Amino acid sequence: MQYFKACIFVFSLIWVPYGFSADPFEDFHQYGEVSDDEIHKLHVGDLLYGDVEFGLIANKGNSQNTAFKLKSNVYQDFTLWRNQFKIDALYREDTDSDTGHNEVTASRYFVAAQGNYKVGQDNESFFIYGDYSNDKFSGKDYTTTVAIGYGNRLFEGRKNTVDFDIGPGLYLSRTDEKTTLAKGQSRLQQGHLLRLALQWERSISKRTRFNHDMSMEISLSGLNDRMVSETAIVSQVLGGVSLKVSYTYRYNSQPEEGKLKTDTELGATLVYSF
Repeated sequence: MQYFKACIFVFSLIWVPYGFSADPFEDFHQYGEVSDDEIHKLHVGDLLYGDVEFGLIANKGNSQNTAFKLKSNVYQDFTLWRNQFKIDALYREDTDSDTGHNEVTASRYFVAAQGNYKVGQDNESFFIYGDYSNDKFSGKDYTTTVAIGYGNRLFEGRKNTVDFDIGPGLYLSRTDEKTTLAKGQSRLQQGHLLRLALQWERSISKRTRFNHDMSMEISLSGLNDRMVSETAIVSQVLGGVSLKVSYTYRYNSQPEEGKLKTDTELGATLVYSF
């Protein structure tokens, strides 16, 4: 039930703004003129372009801990292909002030790659997608998916663009050795899935943009459904450096024993665009 409520909430975020008689964003400054499409056109033929973000928190005193976040979103744009590469890593270590013992309390990394073969209209394509994730505290050694399908632009306006991908795929995961399984249950799980992805971008001002990215993997084999949703505001600070404030929601319909179905993250990071 939480899964479907989350889906309804995310989709409502996309469509509600068009129902207002007065635009809630109109109080911001003059809208910017450079969209994602124009950025891609500026970099046609470039080997790599995109952005890298980094966040670091270090505390000392009554509590001692260190946490860092690294994320990148890099593109290649050629005549027939547009390729996208993603990295998302989070690490946190806490120190017991009495014993001095260090304990890792968060360790997660995710890598993904997608190739879009351009067909027909400018924003129409066929894609092939693959990802690999490792979360030390999820109860899984690893989770990986591959998918193929079709992508296009769902909506395009003066201030908004909404793109989507849809297609079938395969899922593979392995439960870690620390998790106790029922007799006869395999640690390796595999099955079929349907992948859905939406990306909504809204220009707020010349230096500020609102982004919402969501991906869903619906199992067709009775395994777990997954969803990752990131809502962010990115504002240029100086040159190619911007400040990003984001809220990430992760959902897993069938977590390992003792794990929660949902995981949320609120972050503020610096983003460097190149």
